[in-house]
Amino acid sequence: MSLDSTLVGRTFPATPPYRVSHEKVAEFAGATGTPYVADGPVPATFPIVLAFAAMNDFLDTVGVDLSRIVHGEQKFAYERPIRTGDVLTTALTVASLRQIGGNDIIGTRSDVTDADGALVCSTSAVLVHRGGTA
Repeated sequence: MSLDSTLVGRTFPATPPYRVSHEKVAEFAGATGTPYVADGPVPATFPIVLAFAAMNDFLDTVGVDLSRIVHGEQKFAYERPIRTGDVLTTALTVASLRQIGGNDIIGTRSDVTDADGALVCSTSAVLVHRGGTA
């Protein structure tokens, strides 16, 4: 099933507020093998935690099973560093969509904002939605 091109430009509802805690950052750092000390800088790739939640919400909304997704690319662009204690939400926008060989190539942008609504980080991803029975 190919995705509908009218998804391009659509922004999906923001994720629930997520409090960045020392425990969650330490857990992420341990899982990724990233050095982290309490109250030190949050790893640069930490926003994937929030972007992944937004992506899962998007996939559920459009009826795509995560097992049919191959993650193609991920980029992060920061306005400011993430700090423990931040309360963040993330809204995903479908930036592009094209079909190649029966697969959907989905470009997304997820904007991570703080409790005041200020942009903290934007992430962009390319997702491949495998078509057919592959």
